Amino acid sequence: MTVSETKSNTPWLLLTFSLPTRRASQRVEVWRKLQRYGTVPLGNSGYLLPNDSMNEERFQWLATAIRKYGGDASIVHVRSIDNISAPQLVGRFAEARAREYQELIRDLEKFSSVPVQKRGVGPLTRLRSRFQEIVEVDFFDSPLQKRVGELLARADEARVATRMPEIMQINPRDYKNRVWVTRPRPGVDRCASAWLIRRFIDHKARFAFAPEEQVPRAAVPFDMFHGGFGHRGDNCTFETLQNDFRVRDRRVKVIAKIIHDADLADGKFGRKEGYGIDEVLKGWARQKISDQELVDRGMQLIEGLYHSLA
Repeated sequence: MTVSETKSNTPWLLLTFSLPTRRASQRVEVWRKLQRYGTVPLGNSGYLLPNDSMNEERFQWLATAIRKYGGDASIVHVRSIDNISAPQLVGRFAEARAREYQELIRDLEKFSSVPVQKRGVGPLTRLRSRFQEIVEVDFFDSPLQKRVGELLARADEARVATRMPEIMQINPRDYKNRVWVTRPRPGVDRCASAWLIRRFIDHKARFAFAPEEQVPRAAVPFDMFHGGFGHRGDNCTFETLQNDFRVRDRRVKVIAKIIHDADLADGKFGRKEGYGIDEVLKGWARQKISDQELVDRGMQLIEGLYHSLA
């Protein structure tokens, strides 16, 4: 995302807040969420994010929680800052993401220094999840993103070479007529995964949308950062669902390659079709349509793609 892709009149969001001094644990909770959302501090004034629908929703959730804790919170739409230019602000976000990617690179190097036979699957899964968390808030596409993706791919290739299993053992009958929950503002992988679920896994599936910390207990999470069906190894969520539920349809296999390339942007299969779908979904998301309508439209796009491959 570039500054021009944010809302042109007010390209930035600023969250200012205060909490009572006795709310130490809540203060830590708020700070952790600010870190997870990829904010950068603006002096003592508050925390900044590029202005788009997802970031505004995140700030709204956080402001509501702060007020619930007895604090004050305001979300300010910022057009410009007199002593900091737009390129300087972009630079601050780039520096923050670079630090996170560099830390992840160090962790990957430590992981790769362990003999393949002793690595286990848990550490790699956690590193992959952390990568996706950073990518989610890499608003200005750090060049380090590609490098980390390549390191993860190499680590996963070594895992596959030693046949270290990561596939969940599931009973498909346990996933019928369920509520499937994912994060708000679904993109290409989540919309395609919803289509796959509805068409091949759970014909009566209902979809819900919730932040990571508010997933209903009885729901089936997908494309969340932790738990459920999500990115696994070198696979996007669509591929994980396809493998775990053994969907062998020929056209689904092609769609899996398309969604992989669009979601992970690693060029693994050389398929470009998904980029167009992803851009359309981003455009709809900026129109502030509901999450449900967004996923419904996304599923229609994937259904059309499915029939185009006949």
